[in-house]
Parts: sequence; C-alpha cells; structure tokens
Amino acid sequence: MPGLLGKKIGMTSVFSADGKNIPCTVVEVGPCVVTQIKSVEKEGYNAVQLGFQEAKEKNTTAPLLGHFKKAGTTPKRHLAEFTGFDKEFNLGDTITVADVFEGVEYVDVVGTSKGHGFQGVMKRHGFGGVGQSTHGQDDRARKPGAIGACSYPAKVFKGMRMAGQMGNRRATNQNLKVIKVIPEHNLLLLKGSVPGCKGSIVIIEK
Repeated sequence: MPGLLGKKIGMTSVFSADGKNIPCTVVEVGPCVVTQIKSVEKEGYNAVQLGFQEAKEKNTTAPLLGHFKKAGTTPKRHLAEFTGFDKEFNLGDTITVADVFEGVEYVDVVGTSKGHGFQGVMKRHGFGGVGQSTHGQDDRARKPGAIGACSYPAKVFKGMRMAGQMGNRRATNQNLKVIKVIPEHNLLLLKGSVPGCKGSIVIIEK
C-alpha cells in the first residue's frame, strides 16, 4: 500500500461543523525522500524505499552512506518500503503529505505500542479476578485462577492468557478517519489514537 513515514506529535481535539468535540492525533508526515527503487528484474518485486528524518554522517555506517550518496540525498534515520504508488518516482525525489493523503478519507497507522513491562492478567487481559473478598479469602483477588485441565490432557494449552510482557510490540490501527491535512506544516490530523508514545515513528498507509 502507498504511504509515508511520520512522527507522532501528540493528541488534541478539534470541533466538527456540527459542534462535536473530536479527539484526534497529530502526526508529522514526511517529507520523505526516495532512497531506492526496487524492481522485479533486480530484486524480484516492485517497491519504493523512503527515508525520513535527517541523520548525522558520523552516526551512519559506510555502506549506508554509499546507499544515500547513490540516491543523491543526505543520510536518513528511518527507512521503509511501500508499494502501489500511482505515479513513477526517481531517486532523490521528495514526497510530501499532500502528494499521498490529499483527499484520502481513511488510513491505517502502524507503530510500536507503549511498553508496560511485566503485568498481571487483570491489566494485561482484563480479567475480573478470582472469588470474593469475604469468607476468609484474601490472597487470590488478582490471580488468574485455574490455567489447565486435570489429569487429562494434563498440560497447559499454548496461547493461554497469562501474566507477562505487555506492550512494546508492533501494532496497527485500521481505518482511522483523516480529519485534516495541513501541507504547509507536513501535519496530518487523525481521529482517535495511534500506537506509540510521543515522538515515536509510525507508518501511515492508505
């Protein structure tokens, strides 16, 4: 799907024409630079590699410096591949938010969710707790309860919802409505929330 790289700025709210207060996320989208064009003949598939945000040369490896020099651009911090663009691009071309998302109603946003560390089943999976707090029971309020069967099958099935690492993994929010495109500031206002914390890198796709 065609799309761009962006940075989550934060959340705000705007008023609609009928006076409703709509919560939305502000994302700085692009400008992105074409750093590589892949083809079926050479790489086996068609794709456009885009770079986002400036990087220092001293922090960029020599192979990547040569990669960016071949594209005729400065080093970039983040790279991602996209397919399905309507028009052809050349190495070094700059793609802005207006080029891709002007007139688009809905988008998908891919990011890395906030990390919450090791959490129990109530926070991680929304369990209700076990038993009641009266009749002498005072040590199982937030426990998961039974996790398996008896002597048969005598094992815990794979995928059982249990305590563990929560967040800090790839997440996708689909069909987010585009509230507004502000091309002069490379901003995109999306209804609702997107994965990740402020300043995190996200991928916005049509």
